[in-house]
Amino acid sequence: MDNELILRNNFFKRNYKWLLPVIILLVLLFTLLLRSISVGEITTISHAYNEDSLFEKAIEKANKNVKSQNTIGYIKNIDQLAILEGNIIYSNNNNSVQLSVRIKGTKGNGKLDISANKKGKEWDYKKIAIRTRNPKQEIKIIE
Repeated sequence: MDNELILRNNFFKRNYKWLLPVIILLVLLFTLLLRSISVGEITTISHAYNEDSLFEKAIEKANKNVKSQNTIGYIKNIDQLAILEGNIIYSNNNNSVQLSVRIKGTKGNGKLDISANKKGKEWDYKKIAIRTRNPKQEIKIIE
């Protein structure tokens, strides 16, 4: 029996046929992801994370509303993921905001819509409304 040394190609030479397309696909997906997230969206989201009082006071007002209590119950604090998933538009040099975020109550879930202007360090709410799916309705807290 011969004891010949069997030479094998390295990993990249053996698997280049599928490795190269996968790398190209990953680079394309990463590029598309970077292009879809603009710098403005990142600053808007980070600004919204810092505005805890905006959400807390609106939820406090909504929890005092009888119709809101009957429909979705006591509203819990908004988590960080809800802010990221929500739709937030700042204007007027970040002194006006219109946003919509999901909320969770003890009886159900919904969307909280807020329109507010900043006066000093406090927010003056122009509109606070809660939208629910089941039953489909809009509860106006402040108009």
